[in-house]
Amino acid sequence: RSLVVVHFWAPWAPQCAQMNEVMAALAKEHVQVTFVKLEAEAVPEVSEKYGINSVPTFLFFKNSQKVDRLDGAHAPELTKKVQRHASRSSISTSSNDVAKEDIAVRLKKLINAAPCMLFMKGSPKEPRCGFSKQMVEILNKHGISFSSFDIFSDEEVRQGLKTYSNWPTYPQLYVAGELIGGLDIIKELEASGELDTVCPKACKLEDRLKTLINKAPVMLFMKGNKQVAKCGFSKQIIEIMNNTGIDYETFDILEDEEVRQGLKTYSNWPTYPQLYVKGELVGGLDIVKELKENGELLPVLKGEN
Repeated sequence: RSLVVVHFWAPWAPQCAQMNEVMAALAKEHVQVTFVKLEAEAVPEVSEKYGINSVPTFLFFKNSQKVDRLDGAHAPELTKKVQRHASRSSISTSSNDVAKEDIAVRLKKLINAAPCMLFMKGSPKEPRCGFSKQMVEILNKHGISFSSFDIFSDEEVRQGLKTYSNWPTYPQLYVAGELIGGLDIIKELEASGELDTVCPKACKLEDRLKTLINKAPVMLFMKGNKQVAKCGFSKQIIEIMNNTGIDYETFDILEDEEVRQGLKTYSNWPTYPQLYVKGELVGGLDIVKELKENGELLPVLKGEN
């Protein structure tokens, strides 16, 4: 019955060590809460089941049901969530008002996370209800660019958004932070020919990938960024790149599933990280290590080879 907080972590990520210290402090303060650490890469089937794409990630369970999650090293937010879920149902009115304000701020951020946001059951690749499936099919048919949020992944969002938008069912489609409506409204807009003017069009994935690859002379597609690598391979390549003194830009493939999957096919290279120079694929970590050992990495990065 008590709250269980599971920390998915990795030994190579310094931010995880910091959050473990935060957890230890919270454990002393909340003796009724169970805190668990799971090494994400050691239990891939569990990480995959719960959609763990980066570390640290925290999942909150009550009565064996997932009730919340937190992605990233946010000590104040972790403290706040533990306090909120650990407290009994007899919450004072003032605390309730604060909680309502918190969820309203969070919902606003989610609604505005992309020009076109779809709140649905499941994901575009795996819709988990017929209405969500139909909605995705219509948007894809019209080449509409959209991001999505799985309301099954967060009960607080699922219930809160109904009140926030005064719309009781899912899916819900938002454009520029404004509610357009559910499936029936979208079908009406499609029938009247207005859908294409209401929703932003997607540029072709291939064009988008070309633009990203050529965004800088040296582009690294990785898990995480220069400051915080989110896998061991990405961490190693960052260390090598930083030692060359060459300017480069990064793209976090964990932030964009379309790019993450599309680039594998586009470049015919199945893994990450991937390094590009002047729009041409150099390779992954092993290739970069070989070039470094042979003394060829610097000329390649400078575009001389």
